[in-house]
Amino acid sequence: MRRNELIALVRNDCGSCHGMRLNGGLGLELTPDALKGKPDDSLVATILHGRPDTPMPPWQGFLNEAEAQWIVEKLKQGFPDVKAH
Repeated sequence: MRRNELIALVRNDCGSCHGMRLNGGLGLELTPDALKGKPDDSLVATILHGRPDTPMPPWQGFLNEAEAQWIVEKLKQGFPDVKAH
């Protein structure tokens, strides 16, 4: 898996809306506390297919399901920095 690329994608591309520290901005907060109790499959679907009528775009052209699942797992644990991997 291309972990460093995924970390950079989340930190830069997702961070542009969700905040560079993923603590919210135009998009919702993506911290472990904010995601606690949210079903993984729902979060994966949001990443892959976006959310209609919101600024959340679909990422299925850039990510596969396993990569989206990995991102969800890492977001729920506290997302790593690019240098951490």
